[in-house]
Amino acid sequence: MSKTELNLRTINYSLASEPLGLWIERFITDRRAGGAASGTVYFYTEKLKVFHAFSTAQAVDTIEQITPDVLRAFLRWLEDTGHNPGGRHSFYRAVRAFMIWVWTELDLTSPNPIKKVRAPKVAIEPLEPVSPETVKAMLDTCDTSTMAGARDKALLLFLLDTGARMSEAMAVEIHEVDPGGAVLIRQGKGRKPRTVYIGRTTRRALRAYLKFRGIQPGALWLTISGEPLTKSGLVSMLRRRADYDGVEAPTPHEFRRAFALAMLRAGVDILSLQRLLGHSSLAVLQRYVKQTDLDGQRAHDKGSPVESL
Repeated sequence: MSKTELNLRTINYSLASEPLGLWIERFITDRRAGGAASGTVYFYTEKLKVFHAFSTAQAVDTIEQITPDVLRAFLRWLEDTGHNPGGRHSFYRAVRAFMIWVWTELDLTSPNPIKKVRAPKVAIEPLEPVSPETVKAMLDTCDTSTMAGARDKALLLFLLDTGARMSEAMAVEIHEVDPGGAVLIRQGKGRKPRTVYIGRTTRRALRAYLKFRGIQPGALWLTISGEPLTKSGLVSMLRRRADYDGVEAPTPHEFRRAFALAMLRAGVDILSLQRLLGHSSLAVLQRYVKQTDLDGQRAHDKGSPVESL
């Protein structure tokens, strides 16, 4: 090893002795500089704030003091304080991303302690979609002779037909909708653009809404006063439409789940669905695949000839 390499390694290990809180701040700054979405930055900030507080209480003040035992103790503490498996797994992901970033940033050659700590197991539970009956009931409340009714009908169908996330749907501008049904999602999760699609029924509903909205540039979904519809406005609309018909209000994400499950049950291949949903990996999509596996079980439970004897 050359003298220069030895000096650099000494400097790097010296930096590892700096306060843990300082390194967390640097990591958050790096996420922001890299263009991470505000929700992602918030996720890391909140999770690592808890990890920092726990570490400080254990007299762990620097990167070099973090060991596999410290990380395991953190996960046990999360369990003892009532965090469910999904919650513990989210903390693990945040700490893992942070630890890997630090080791890369410092070019450390010592083993990264996070690699010796197993992620908490998370049971794959069915993800409930909005039911077709609920969607139909909500659509029936939309008076398409008014702007609000025409907009709400088009928006309900748009959410179900595209599988777009709430933030993505609200960010669509009118020029990003092609008359043939292609819709550009300019900034999906991770700021990655993709194209989704709407069918003839949704396009017809959208044209009816545009007769009220007009074709002026800007956000596709507008309020009655002409302002862009916000995410909270969308949630309020869903609650209002559900209340009109006496059904339980679905969340925007339940429309995305319904889209995913309907596509899988229709035989759409998993890679195409991954692109349509904007998932960076198949990990999340596996939960939908698991749910379609339950269809066979439910069908058997309902029609088993042996059970009906």
